[in-house]
Amino acid sequence: MKLVIAKITGFFINIIAYISPNYAARLAINLFSTPRKGKLTEEATNFLNSAFQEDVTFKNSSIMTYRWLGDKETILLVHGWESNSFRWKDLIESLKSQGFHVIALDAPAHGKSGGKSFNVIDYAECIYLVAKKFKVNIIVGHSLGGMAAVLFQYKYKLPNLRRIALLGAPSNYEGVFNRYINMMSYHKPLVKSINDFALKRFGNLPEYYDTAMFSNELNAKGLIIHDLGDNIIPYEDALDYSKNFREAKLISTKNHDHSLKSEEIDKYIIEFITD
Repeated sequence: MKLVIAKITGFFINIIAYISPNYAARLAINLFSTPRKGKLTEEATNFLNSAFQEDVTFKNSSIMTYRWLGDKETILLVHGWESNSFRWKDLIESLKSQGFHVIALDAPAHGKSGGKSFNVIDYAECIYLVAKKFKVNIIVGHSLGGMAAVLFQYKYKLPNLRRIALLGAPSNYEGVFNRYINMMSYHKPLVKSINDFALKRFGNLPEYYDTAMFSNELNAKGLIIHDLGDNIIPYEDALDYSKNFREAKLISTKNHDHSLKSEEIDKYIIEFITD
């Protein structure tokens, strides 16, 4: 049903593009960048309220951070699209029990953070602000959160960040963008208008953001976890990282899908952190 709705929506945006290419491109970008902001459950609210909560300001909007204090290194957990910090509950509990200082943040337009739109470029800037403020040593990023973590560290190269774990992370933004275009069945003239709009807004075309290539310049140890049956981000993206990310270990899983939420995955992450 979701795919049918996407095709119908894409059909109408294609028609609009014949009348006003710029307006159609703006519609397409806005649709691509607007997550569904789900309401936190009572369980999620209670758990997140157990943390120290603090806003970090980005572009006149608030980014919510959660901190569970510990004596060991500082670990930042970065969620992906249409998620929030509660996704890390089990991992947070494990890390807390071992004395780590754990931080999680809600991405723009997600969880308790402000804003109505999301993109990886802005998310990377938010991660930078949080990582710098709290002197983060280790980052664990899921999906687009992992991609944004690589993008921020490639740009800023914070010296205290020594390890990065990527869970089901896209290796390039062009692939993410093309999958959206294919899902919506946008025609070529509209795709050109979308690329022109993106270039004007972000200063680069989607293909510039090749984070697998960027990872080659990271001065940090890496862990890449990707499920062989991931139907959201292709397993080939993990292989891209594995070829480029120096000192990175690839763990290929089965039957964990894109979410990669399990005790087994958390064990891999903790082993990586404590090694």
